[in-house]
Parts: sequence; structure tokens; C-alpha cells
Amino acid sequence: MEIEERCNTIEECYEFMLAYAAQGLPTDNGSRSGGQVREFLDLAVNALNGLAESYATEVRNEGLEPAEKYHAFFDVLSRDAGDSLAAMELVLAQPAISSQLIDNLNASIHLRALLTDLFLVDELLKIQRQTAKHEVSTTA
Repeated sequence: MEIEERCNTIEECYEFMLAYAAQGLPTDNGSRSGGQVREFLDLAVNALNGLAESYATEVRNEGLEPAEKYHAFFDVLSRDAGDSLAAMELVLAQPAISSQLIDNLNASIHLRALLTDLFLVDELLKIQRQTAKHEVSTTA
């Protein structure tokens, strides 16, 4: 799974969970969005598995510097992804997923830290790519 796809999947799950939490549903059984909440969570779980490693590969492939600074941050990303993964898997293991349960997951500092990590890394990669393009165009 590509980095952008992973990020989009995780962000879409979070956005869906915000809407689901606002519905006030006591369970995920019997409603369209109830069935979807498990689908979104499953997709996000898959996107989280190996997330930091995927970013590390991207940094290596693009030759971004200083590599050691990126890799130090990927340790943070790995911890935040692991913590979020544990929380999402715990929610998925429940026989019923209420809007309140999802609201509590949304409020989790682990999930919020992960989202902030993703926004930060995404912006860093954009800046690095733009800088590289600019350097290529000015030397050509």
C-alpha cells in the first residue's frame, strides 16, 4: 500500500468516525453507518500495519536528508501507530460499537497524535519534493 493511500485511508476513517459519533447510535447493528464503521476501522487497521516502515522506505527511496532525523521521528510514528492500532482493534473486538464508543476513540490522545504525525510527515515530504523540483528546474 502506498503512503498516500495509507494516509487517506486513516484520515477517511477518522472523518467517518466523527460523523458516526454524532449519530447517537447505541450499537452498530441495524443501520447502514453501523455496518460501515467496522469497514472503515478494518481499512484503517490495515493501513496502520507497517506505516512507519513504509515512510522509512519512502525517505530512503527519495534520498531525503538528514535521514537520521527522519528515522528518529519514524520511531515516534511507529509508537503512535501501534497505540492507535491497539485502540482500534479493541473497539473492533466489541460485540457492539456505539456512537459513544467511537466518540471516545476519536478523543483518544493516541489517535490524535497519530493524525498529527501523519499531517507533519505529509507536509515534510511535500516540502522536500517541492525543493527537489525547484533545484532540478534551476539547474536545468
